[in-house]
Amino acid sequence: MSDLSSLGDLRGKRVLVRSDLNVPLEGDADQQRITDDGRIRASVPTIRSLAEAGARVVVTAHLGRPKGAPEQRYSLAPVSERLGELLGADVAFATDTVGESARSTVAGLEDGEVALLENVRFNAGETSKDDAERREFAERLAGLADAFVSDGFGVVHRKQASVYDVAQLLPHAMGDLVATEIDVLRRLTDTPERPYVVVLGGSKVSDKLGVIDNLLGKADKLLIGGGMVFTFLAAQGHEVGRSLLEQDQLDTCREYLARAAESGVEILLPGDIVVDTTFPTGEATPQPRVVAATAIPADCLGLDIGPASAADFAAALSGARTVFWNGPMGVFEVAEFSDGTRAVAQALTEVEGLSVVGGGDSAAAVRTLGFDESAFGHISTGGGASLEYLEGKTLPGIDVLED
Repeated sequence: MSDLSSLGDLRGKRVLVRSDLNVPLEGDADQQRITDDGRIRASVPTIRSLAEAGARVVVTAHLGRPKGAPEQRYSLAPVSERLGELLGADVAFATDTVGESARSTVAGLEDGEVALLENVRFNAGETSKDDAERREFAERLAGLADAFVSDGFGVVHRKQASVYDVAQLLPHAMGDLVATEIDVLRRLTDTPERPYVVVLGGSKVSDKLGVIDNLLGKADKLLIGGGMVFTFLAAQGHEVGRSLLEQDQLDTCREYLARAAESGVEILLPGDIVVDTTFPTGEATPQPRVVAATAIPADCLGLDIGPASAADFAAALSGARTVFWNGPMGVFEVAEFSDGTRAVAQALTEVEGLSVVGGGDSAAAVRTLGFDESAFGHISTGGGASLEYLEGKTLPGIDVLED
């Protein structure tokens, strides 16, 4: 796959960059505040590199899940302002995707300047399942540029106009962020240095089925936490109270436990759980207590792995040379249920080999809990894309870049 150097001299050329600027916002629709700018910061190096090469940089991205039409709460206007702050230069903002504002904004760019188009998902053609409709929108996007750079790793698993179809219409290259992500994922799947430990958390087993299935043949240990652990515990015949449970995945969990035992892969489940009788809300004060994972009271729900399990997980990670972590160990947003996630994050900072935080909630937890991001080997910007790669799936946005 081609990198930025393959595009040749970029001075004066209009370069369309597909970035991932899908950041969390809070506040009213007309006064929103970015609560985590990690994806914007991760996008800056490629944009800056292109601008310094004299390109006229046109950034396209999405935010949230609009239904193919403009919605003020999903506007990229606050992102444009933050991007300019990080670049140390003004970023022109087009108030549409391929309309008059986009055309005039791009036409007004000088060499080395940057523009951001409004949310690409405000146009129904972006996510359309109809190839012709998607292609028509891609042609209008491509008409704004002379070359295309794919740098939004969080969307490369989507066959969408600004990710897939535009790459077929313009000279194209992989941005530095995407190149780094793919390099790291190949290290996790092709030739991982051992011992190789995978930590999986989050809400549902069903979200991680393909990853568990694929990594049972590659990892040395799988550490299971988060809401998904209760389906594993129930599969072993244990009471899980009111904890999150996927009844339809019990047989699948039993199969995974059996396969792991047969193949010599250790699956480590927590031995203790932090529980409460209600899910934390602003109206109820958390009343956490620690119980054995095999004896969760019927009126309780599990909200974090317990202190003994946190220590066990940290110990299991201490000698690892390769670690992949995706999914928090509990409801880390609430202080009383954040210790398990904090312990795993701390253990990853002490890994001497490659430690990878697999995007999504795990990356948010690292920042929310105050960790220095440089202490980790790599923090992915795309949880879903990372998981699909580790499942062995083809990523359309990467496949289309193959020359």
